[in-house]
Amino acid sequence: MMRAVRLTRWGGPPVMTEAERPSPRGEEVLVQVEAAGLCGSDLHVIDAAPDALPYRTPFTLGHEVAGRVTERGPDATGPETGERVVVYGPWGCGRCGHCAAGAENYCDRRSELDASRAGTGVGLGRDGGLAEFLLVPSGRLLLPIRDLSPAQAAPLSDAGLTSYHAIAGIRPTLDATAGGGARVAVIGVGGLGHLAVQILRATTSAEVLAVDVREEALALAADSGAHFSTLVRPDTARTLRSRAGGVGVDAVLDFVGTPATLRLGVSAVRPGGALALVGSGGGELLVRKPGALPPGLRISLPFWGTRPDLEEVIALAHTGALTVTIEQFLLSDALDAISALRSGGVYGRAVVVP
Repeated sequence: MMRAVRLTRWGGPPVMTEAERPSPRGEEVLVQVEAAGLCGSDLHVIDAAPDALPYRTPFTLGHEVAGRVTERGPDATGPETGERVVVYGPWGCGRCGHCAAGAENYCDRRSELDASRAGTGVGLGRDGGLAEFLLVPSGRLLLPIRDLSPAQAAPLSDAGLTSYHAIAGIRPTLDATAGGGARVAVIGVGGLGHLAVQILRATTSAEVLAVDVREEALALAADSGAHFSTLVRPDTARTLRSRAGGVGVDAVLDFVGTPATLRLGVSAVRPGGALALVGSGGGELLVRKPGALPPGLRISLPFWGTRPDLEEVIALAHTGALTVTIEQFLLSDALDAISALRSGGVYGRAVVVP
């Protein structure tokens, strides 16, 4: 038996319980969990109404996972027993064109997986990493982390990966900025946003403008390398446009996604710019031509990222260009960690360790 934090009914609360330790068969791999990250997506899953998500309860929570391979099924490939790994979280069919290219986040058969209600990823209808052990369907979903600490590696599998993938989507806009000097607004500097600031600094020459409602988040943005930070105020859009020479920023990364942050992003971005909506705060945009959106605006809805993206993120962490600010909790205190996350009391990323 093993300890696990499981969602037993929609709306929660999750419970700490005893679960059977799984044994791998076929291509499956058993990972001893050494760290599991928490984020706002976990709260969205916990709080979901019945039938709002295509999953069945109960299942173990936790979609950011790092640990050590402890047992392999007879047909398993990939990392060997004893290797430290991070788990690639979106689990697709493994056979379609997107999956074959390592983009299981955009699996062509996602609708079929949703219809089966079998779950679409670690901690998303399938048992996740808020437990002592995790059964992974295939070694293709494991990436070695070598000497990177598990507590640093676990958040890279979502907070780092999703940020990297979102930035990859706006990079053509940044590269097309005449004479360089692109400016990017990062709205929401929490678990994902502070990594986005670091990734932008490491992989682009853009000026990074950080926006949040919390002073402590702006301090985190500064520590992460932001060139400029501002609290949300009635004139924040004008402040950002002024910082960008009066024409507006070239791109916006919205890690909140509320109606207010979307209005801010649209007001701050220049014509021909890019808006990446990452956060799931319930905001909506009316796309109409002609309409209120800046002409030429490119809108993307990034979801997680690809395995090649995750390889790049791990490589950045190994160079020291990417460091996760974490607050650690013991597995026995995982429910307290979820409460702290809900109350906004986590600085950076909450990480649960055995």
